[in-house]
Amino acid sequence: MLNFWQLSISCVGRRALFALALALITAGVAFAVLRLGPSAERPASTSTTIVHARLEAPLRQKLALGTSVRGRRINAFALGDPDTAQPLVVVGAIHGDEPAGISIARDLAADPPPRSGLILTIPDLNPDGVAAGTRQNARGVDLNRNFPWRWRRLERLGGPEYSGPRPLSEPESRLARSLILRTRPRITVWFHQPLSVVDESGGSRRIERTFARLIQLPLHRLTRYAGSAASWQDHRLPGTTAFVVELPPGKPSPGLVERGSDGIRTLLRRFD
Repeated sequence: MLNFWQLSISCVGRRALFALALALITAGVAFAVLRLGPSAERPASTSTTIVHARLEAPLRQKLALGTSVRGRRINAFALGDPDTAQPLVVVGAIHGDEPAGISIARDLAADPPPRSGLILTIPDLNPDGVAAGTRQNARGVDLNRNFPWRWRRLERLGGPEYSGPRPLSEPESRLARSLILRTRPRITVWFHQPLSVVDESGGSRRIERTFARLIQLPLHRLTRYAGSAASWQDHRLPGTTAFVVELPPGKPSPGLVERGSDGIRTLLRRFD
């Protein structure tokens, strides 16, 4: 047995670290070890058997991030080159009654992974809400009002935009925060419905404009909401771009799913 945390980072390449992290995740160890950085919490005694397996690009790996309020699994898929310093992250749904982006996230995971660059896709961040057909999670919290940037109390329990008792009070928003801070994505796409628009969310307007053209939706600036995920991310990680894509209402057409999936791959190639 070898203590993983005693390994010298200077002696292990990023690919090997990623391989070890994925092995730990499979064994049920916290996802926090996906990327070692200044913010990573290092447990006092975590041991694992090192498996000498080489991760070759392109990678396709399912990652168990954690569970929702009601214990439903929240998964991500790592697709592409694990040597990539900053991935592109896709969140298919954060509001349970806005599930169209899940189809795009799943299409990404089903397609052949890119040979360069890395995509981390979370098809469904709010599985309890999707199962119930509600905007909020199982505790009645709007997860997109639960992030720390300019958070304030909005509405009361039972209101559609109830922001929760405090920032990051919900397990789903904490999982997203942990993933984002440890991977520091260059680009993050947050899918919503039903306004049929790409939002000028506060990051790179060039990236937002490019994706709007690729998915064939207009680009407009929407209202900035307290506690929203994209606004928190753009503030917390300057120099990166998180933006909202409001898909049309209803079930997405196959054409829209393909445009969204292909558009994300184009962003990866063009802005990697």
